[in-house]
Amino acid sequence: MQLVDTHAHLYSRKFDPDRTGMVQRAIAAGVSRMYLPNIDAESIEGMLALEAEFPAHCFAMMGLHPCSVQPDTYETELALVEKWLGQRTWAGVGETGIDLYWDKTTLGIQQIAFARQCAWAKDLNLPIIIHSREANREAIEVVRQAQDGRLRGIFHCFSGTLEEAKEMIDLGFVLGVGGTLTYPKSELPAVLREIPLEHIVLETDAPYLPPVPHRGKRNESAFIRHTAEALSEAKVLPLAEIARTTTANALRMFGE
Repeated sequence: MQLVDTHAHLYSRKFDPDRTGMVQRAIAAGVSRMYLPNIDAESIEGMLALEAEFPAHCFAMMGLHPCSVQPDTYETELALVEKWLGQRTWAGVGETGIDLYWDKTTLGIQQIAFARQCAWAKDLNLPIIIHSREANREAIEVVRQAQDGRLRGIFHCFSGTLEEAKEMIDLGFVLGVGGTLTYPKSELPAVLREIPLEHIVLETDAPYLPPVPHRGKRNESAFIRHTAEALSEAKVLPLAEIARTTTANALRMFGE
């Protein structure tokens, strides 16, 4: 059974003690591909080093995370992203989006940075990876304004209502589902029960958001099976079908 982790920060310093072994564990567990979203200038070197070590399994993306969009630096950061996008092939643009959990004062420049990265994704025919924390409405509106039939991507770490999920899908996007699906108080199972499997991909967001039974520990790509099992239970579908369809969805999104 093959699975795809569409969103994992495996270059994080939290993996410094055993990064190579961690990736090897994921491969042994059937995780055939791991997509690496960039954060900002500080994460590029480590991300590219990991991709070089595992070129058949780790695939880098280029973007600027909304939490790294700051008044004094975001233009410089975006210029660096644009430069890198023109230098080589990437799996996608991101992660970008809007985060109103940590800082609402930067909403205006987050919207600017997000819209600019949407434009680059369209020009390069790449999927865009969207971070939307306490900002689904704001993120949807940026996508709606940018959508001209060329924009596609993933609403990463989806947490929202059924109505928001349908809006995202209608805009040409799929929903990235991770460890939060396994949490006892999660409302995701009820929402995803109503969403066709063809609009869902799996992710870990490692090292963050570990699934049950690993809560409180560092997340890693091998743990994605727990999310697949939870989705199987929520949708009352065989695990093999969950793996097969979400993998096909991911490969189609990334043009593989």
